[in-house]
Amino acid sequence: MFDASLPLALLILTFLSLLLGFPVFLTLAGGSIVFALVASLFNVFDASILFALPSRIFGVLTNELLIAIPLFVLMGTVLDKSKIAADLIQTMGRVLGGLPGGLGVSLCLVGALLAASTGIVGATVVAMGLIALPSMLERGYPPRFASGLVCASGSLGQIIPPSIVLVLLADQLGAVYGEAQRNVGNWTARPISVGDLFAGAILPGMLLVGFFIVYVVIFCLRNRVDLRPDPSAEPVGWRNLLSALAAPLCLLVAVLGSILGGIATPTEAAGLGACGALLLAAIRSAGETKLLILAGLASAIFAVLARFQDNIPYIVLVVFVALFLLGLAMAIIRLSQQAILHDVLKETLEISAMVYGILIGATCFALVFRGLDGDIVVAGFLNSLPGGETGALIFVMAVIFVLGFFLDVIEIITLAVPILATTLLQTVDPIWFGVMVAVNLQTSYLTPPFGFALFYLRGTAPPDVRAMDIYLGAAPFVCVQLLLLATLIAWPQLVLWLPGKLNP
Repeated sequence: MFDASLPLALLILTFLSLLLGFPVFLTLAGGSIVFALVASLFNVFDASILFALPSRIFGVLTNELLIAIPLFVLMGTVLDKSKIAADLIQTMGRVLGGLPGGLGVSLCLVGALLAASTGIVGATVVAMGLIALPSMLERGYPPRFASGLVCASGSLGQIIPPSIVLVLLADQLGAVYGEAQRNVGNWTARPISVGDLFAGAILPGMLLVGFFIVYVVIFCLRNRVDLRPDPSAEPVGWRNLLSALAAPLCLLVAVLGSILGGIATPTEAAGLGACGALLLAAIRSAGETKLLILAGLASAIFAVLARFQDNIPYIVLVVFVALFLLGLAMAIIRLSQQAILHDVLKETLEISAMVYGILIGATCFALVFRGLDGDIVVAGFLNSLPGGETGALIFVMAVIFVLGFFLDVIEIITLAVPILATTLLQTVDPIWFGVMVAVNLQTSYLTPPFGFALFYLRGTAPPDVRAMDIYLGAAPFVCVQLLLLATLIAWPQLVLWLPGKLNP
């Protein structure tokens, strides 16, 4: 009984420290190591286990998959700082403004497009709060509903690929799934890839956008809100529409298409997306420069041709690479001259350092937790739950949902998911489980007291929108997300159909 209480004590102390506001890295790494050293003094922990820490931390820092994270962050930050995202919000609002609930529907679609091209919740919510929220209030949308819709649409980047959350989940679940299968004697289990989770999340992501749109239309029809065209809205020409859609659609095809098509690895696709975002930002800020456009096209063509490089003359590849590098250099110079590049690199560095710090801290915590036989305690508890596999799955989803009220998404992925998933992944499909966790984690951005989307909007909302309006407005959209989660539990093929088609 004493041994079983040690991992529980470590979990409680870590959770309380995070709630008290201690830095995540110091809490996970320093707290777990101190706990281990104290436990070793009482001969209940083998301190020699800590000698494995350097190799594990080195493994995190050299993990090629995780390199995709700063590249995806760079891509999203460039689109935000260059105002490409703002142009998309304004244009789509004008295009759909004549439909019933058109402004709200446009917000859902813009959130999906920005999720597929940026994946940064904070930037999307802030941009929507500054641009779309005042327009919605002018059109008669209740502040509570409008603020909830902004928060919900802005958080779509957590489930719609390419998503940093899915990259982290693939990294964590890949190791856990391999260990779980070896525990049941399966030494030939197919590893989980980021592409698998991306493919599995596409249909649920589209379904969630559809749920949001249906809820918006029903709300507007029942409450007689936004049912007539805005007479002051200017018509949008095809040229302006295509100009606003070009950047997100180009990046969506280049990044997601290259991953799902097997042309590039997630890290290579992230690099292509980051470079493409720099080119598109430079084109927008400096006018339509032919050389930059040619370089951008060359980069996309080169990504496709590199797949079949054995059949292409070497000189052709050299020309494409030279054009791409020249255009990229010009883009970097122009963005630097306009003070955009400095802000982009600073924000990318801050976010990437935070992610890697949490990953290193979680590695220390996981090593100590397993050294205390915490994985055995958790496995025994899950196996004792009524309902078998279904009961354990519902319990795990409930725990992750509750943790979302108090912890950040990255903290939950690196801290809780490996602990809770080891037993389930012996029998549960890892892609299905991973996508359900991603949908579940998306609710954490909308649940008080620590829902980050709520904080982002509170800092940019007009003075007449109260904090309580934002909190209560997000509640119906949390219910919609939970409805999607229940749908995925009932029909797993919504997740597994596309990965099965791509990897028969």
